[in-house]
This record gives sequence, structure tokens and C-alpha cells, in this order.
Amino acid sequence: MSYAEINGLSLYYEEHGPEAGGLLLLLHGGFGSGESFAPLLPDLARHRRVVTVDLQGHGRTADIDRPLRAALMADDVAALVGHLGRARADVLGYSMGAKVALRTAVQHPGVVGRVVLVSAVARRDGWFPEVLAGMDAMSEDAAAPMKQTPLYELYERVAPRPQDWPALVRKTAEMLQESYDWTQEVAAVTAPVLLVYADCDSVRPAHMAEFFGLLGGGLRDAVWDGSGRTTQSRLAVLPGTSHYDIMASPGLSPAVLRFLDEAKG
Repeated sequence: MSYAEINGLSLYYEEHGPEAGGLLLLLHGGFGSGESFAPLLPDLARHRRVVTVDLQGHGRTADIDRPLRAALMADDVAALVGHLGRARADVLGYSMGAKVALRTAVQHPGVVGRVVLVSAVARRDGWFPEVLAGMDAMSEDAAAPMKQTPLYELYERVAPRPQDWPALVRKTAEMLQESYDWTQEVAAVTAPVLLVYADCDSVRPAHMAEFFGLLGGGLRDAVWDGSGRTTQSRLAVLPGTSHYDIMASPGLSPAVLRFLDEAKG
């Protein structure tokens, strides 16, 4: 359990697994923390060095006077890789953390090896319309009712300044309402990417396919020996899951490990 002084942040992180293993960073979703990856750690950290990160204003990382933006947090992630004494790392992110992981691959291609994006979109309208409507309706006024949720229970238990909760809700709302279209940048990503979705995700299925296509996938038949594959990126859709429980899916760890282990072959 450590803090890295990075970009004006005291960024909290925890290390798991053998020091000699390849480095894998885990980036949590909105209002979460590195603790959300506890079910995955036994599998992921068996043969690699796994680092869970509490992003700006989340978990044990106190907020600072800057907006909550994926691009800024991506700079933090890249700086953390250097702080850990590594040249590059694989990165796995879920939801908000997937946005950060994607921006890290875009902004710092030399730092990223393989990327796993769980429930990610390449542009804002990749979410279902009703999901976007909920994002647009969110404001700091939601801070009080959200205190009845497990998300706040976690925050109150570990945050350095629990009184910052309303500010986190406000900054999260502002981030969710920001318009973005990263499709051109996605098409230029050189790192192999595994896209993982629930079969009942908050992301439109048509956008899942579009995102995979931007990475060069799904463009033609692979033929019998796989020689027709057009990309090192992969797409996985986990059955019987939603955006809200995908991290607990028993299919997630095997899909991630198979993808990460492809680099060894």
C-alpha cells in the first residue's frame, strides 16, 4: 500500500503478485476504488505484478483542484508506470477506468503494452439513449440520496476527506456530460486491445461492433487456420451479465488472461 506523488496528486496504489512478473494496472469505475478488483486478483496476480490504482478523488486518493477528466487521469497512469520503475505496462479499465485506459493508450502509446477495456465506448453516443439521459440529469444534488448506496459506504470508509463527496458527484456529472468522439484516435491505437462487454450492457451492441471495427477487427472471415485475421485486438461478450455486474462474471478472468498471455506466444 503506497502513495505516488504524481501531477500534484498523492495517488494511492496497491501491489500484488510476483515482482518479476509483467506489470498490469487495474483502473476502477466511477465512485469505485481498487478494492473493486478483489474478486479478480487471485487469478490476475498469480504470475504477474498487478497494481490497483485509486484514481483522482476516488478511494484513498484525495481530490485536487482540477477537473475530473479521462485525459488528465491518463497522464497520472503513465506517470505511475515510471514511478514504479517500469518502461511499459498492460492496462485494464472498467467503465470510467476504461476511458482512462483508452486515453492512456492514445496519449502515451510507448507506455502501454496490451489494453483491456471493459464496457467502453469510442464516442459518447455509444451509450444507450436512456443511459445518456441519466448522465445528463446528474448533478451535485444527487450527492445526498447517493449516500444510501454501497458506493458511498465505500467512499466514506476509505476516503481521506469524506466531506468531498458532493464535489466528487459534481465533477463526475461534469465528466459524464462532456461530449467526445475519439473514433479517429481509436483507429490509430497501435496496442492490441481486448474489448469486453456484457450481453446486456449499457453500451449499444451496434457500437460494440463499430468499436471493434475501428481496431481492425471483424472485417472479414478469419478462414479455417486463422490467417485471415486482420488485427491483434479481440472482442468478448460475456453472457448473462450487465454493466453493473460484469466485474463479477466468472468469464472475465479467463478472457483477460487468454488475451494477456497471447503476448507470450
